[in-house]
Amino acid sequence: MTDDAAVWRRVPPDQFTVGITVGTQPPLSRVHTTLRIARLLGFDVGWTVDHFQGFFPTAVWDRELTWAADPVASPHAFFDYQTLLGNLSARAGSLHLGVGVTEAIRHHPMALAQAFLTLAHMTKRAPILGLGAGERENVEPYGLDFQRPVARLEDALAVVRAALRSQGPIAHHGPFFAFDDALMDLEAPAPTFPEIWIAAHGPRMLRLTGVYADGWYPTLPTSPQQYEASLRTVRVAARDAGRNPDAITAGWQAFTVIGRSERAARAMLGSRAVRFTALLADAATWQRAGVPHPFGSDYRGIVDFVPERHSRAELDAAIEAVPVDGLAELVLWGTVDHVRQRLGEFHDAGLRHLVVQPASALVSKTDAMYSAAAVVRIARGLKRSSQ
Repeated sequence: MTDDAAVWRRVPPDQFTVGITVGTQPPLSRVHTTLRIARLLGFDVGWTVDHFQGFFPTAVWDRELTWAADPVASPHAFFDYQTLLGNLSARAGSLHLGVGVTEAIRHHPMALAQAFLTLAHMTKRAPILGLGAGERENVEPYGLDFQRPVARLEDALAVVRAALRSQGPIAHHGPFFAFDDALMDLEAPAPTFPEIWIAAHGPRMLRLTGVYADGWYPTLPTSPQQYEASLRTVRVAARDAGRNPDAITAGWQAFTVIGRSERAARAMLGSRAVRFTALLADAATWQRAGVPHPFGSDYRGIVDFVPERHSRAELDAAIEAVPVDGLAELVLWGTVDHVRQRLGEFHDAGLRHLVVQPASALVSKTDAMYSAAAVVRIARGLKRSSQ
């Protein structure tokens, strides 16, 4: 994809936008309701995910972990995200629809390009193809190879970019994908030309974002200073590739704990559910907070986590080992005003698209309702202050 795709955007890359995860799990009626609410509340992007299984292990999926757990239903039931996006396209209205994110291990890059070129004919806004290097839980249990995932993504990005733009035979000779006369002549309408966003954290992934992406979509905990430094790496790579670095939307999926008071929010940090979500951060993130990760110094967080490979005893011990003081350094927590103020610091560091994921919604039904309302207040406040 080249920068000329950016001219068709209805929302300039420098304007602050907010997204919401609309859900990719049954029942479908709940997904539809979330999408309708997102439209009514003025959100800009509705995000799905691409999973075969989720991050909550069956071994701890009970009411002791979270009020939301249904011991009868599996935490690993997920819709196919492409079929779901097609279903949602008629209901999205002015919302962008996207996947945050998929990969080129389970999906051939030509098939990814075709899916989003197709979706571009169904939506009023540009669909977003979020790509990452993949997660072990969706790969290894299904007999697929998880070796050199970043190299595979780099090869796939070149294919996707060519497939989105080229007419006539496409030749590509990479380490993972090689062909001489592939055709992908489906064209997207100009106003809804698909965008590529990349979930990048490490230096190599950040550079790939600068070279190939329209948007950057990290998910790990970070600080405003670290965020700004990573965004600088993205923009330097874009400039070196002859692209406009300011045409790349800087996003973030931020995990938060939001309470009616600072005391209430801090109490939620000690809950079993919030402590579990902290286990999904990598050891390097924990190290920056001065805390050793229960799964070891080489643990890469959600990239390596395979939920059904952990016993109840192992998970209980890991959850118990999460220190509240250390957790307080890893997530955004506090009252609505405090979280919004902290997110304002990220805005100053370059953040332009925010998806708030309130881990506090897992604690109780009351906290879930309050967190949902808080997300709306935070989103509206940030959009107003950035105008």
